[in-house]
Amino acid sequence: MRISDIQIRDPFIVREDGRYYLFGSTDKNIWEGKGTGFDGYVSLEGAGPDAPADFEGPFAAFRPADGFWSETNFWAPEVHRYKGSWYMFATFKPRQGGRGTAVLKSESGVKGPYAPWSLNAGGASGPVTPADWECLDGTFFIEGETPYLVFCREWRQVGDGQICAMPLTEDIRRAAAAPKLLFRASEAPWVHEPQGRAPGTYVTDGPFMHRTGDGALLMLWSSFDKDGNYCTGTARSRDGTLTGPWTQSGEPLHNADGGHGMIFRGTEGTLYLVIHRPNKTPFERPVFIEITEKDGAITVQKGKVVS
Repeated sequence: MRISDIQIRDPFIVREDGRYYLFGSTDKNIWEGKGTGFDGYVSLEGAGPDAPADFEGPFAAFRPADGFWSETNFWAPEVHRYKGSWYMFATFKPRQGGRGTAVLKSESGVKGPYAPWSLNAGGASGPVTPADWECLDGTFFIEGETPYLVFCREWRQVGDGQICAMPLTEDIRRAAAAPKLLFRASEAPWVHEPQGRAPGTYVTDGPFMHRTGDGALLMLWSSFDKDGNYCTGTARSRDGTLTGPWTQSGEPLHNADGGHGMIFRGTEGTLYLVIHRPNKTPFERPVFIEITEKDGAITVQKGKVVS
């Protein structure tokens, strides 16, 4: 099937064994009702050397077993290889406590199926983020030998949405220390209050870490601009470390109603930004946009889009 036929939010690409695996929020309506799980798609063999346009699937990457601690808001799965195994970082709304990011593990390769792995502060299966926080969109990052979860603390709880970082234990099963605030949404000059929301409301969505070829540490993240567009912006760590401090771009990287992006490299070395666009259910589709790096920044190549 063409990528234009795949309804998905928060798309995430993994390149493995010469093929591309696409994960994301795949319930038909992620906002309401009981969650089904997460589906994945895999590119066709021989579909081309770089950003693929054709996939097969879906396959079931995660399905909750009876008694799973969440029934709603199955969002934003990311898949990462760590110490020889494949892990999924995904958002769930527990039956008790705040929405948060949990870690799942596959025993059979990148496709999964994935099963709960992380433990909450009480030692039970659940999110690693603080139970009394409303969190979402956790991404995985390793600095030195320390694994981190980078995630959003939601505007619904704090008004001015935050992006935080929290070290994990070596087995990425538990939080190793309290989260640290990296920045707030309002620090970016392009971010505005979403239309129809209370004054002082600023959204943070979908962080993703990217180290450029010259060593700069960038973060993609999403919010809304003055015209109400869902956008993807960038921040740059001034000293190249996760704790920063962070400097925000003056304008969004992409402002055409598309966001929650990540960056992957094609087999020919080309860099792509993948986002979902538009930001309205049920019309979300994955879009691949060619980007380039220069002087520690990334730039969208206009017109070079696969959709």
